[in-house]
Amino acid sequence: QVQLVESGGGLVQPGGSLSLSCEASGSTFSFNAMGWYRQAPGEQRELVAEITSGGDTNYADFVKGRFTISRDSAKNTVYLQMNGLKPEDTAVYYCKADLTVYVDYEWRVISWGKGTLVTVTS
Repeated sequence: QVQLVESGGGLVQPGGSLSLSCEASGSTFSFNAMGWYRQAPGEQRELVAEITSGGDTNYADFVKGRFTISRDSAKNTVYLQMNGLKPEDTAVYYCKADLTVYVDYEWRVISWGKGTLVTVTS
């Protein structure tokens, strides 16, 4: 099993910044890609940003230029630096990992964190 633990959510004023972290732990594994998704009240969960094991990144248009995703492979951790936050960024942010897990065999696994709440309000 693999668990993802997010941290860094909270309350911030418009124009402010937050940094989210997500660490993967558990069984022996390697990651193929990790990313951040968010879900606002009454909305579907949507991609925010993702990064592959090779370092390629992909951003949703609504965060491009404001958010930056990065990773520390040695720590199995992905980060999301969020700048210029807007009220519409308010949502629960979920970490997602695309993993290869080594338990008797090699298994392709998609793992989700429990989410961390980001609230942007004055």
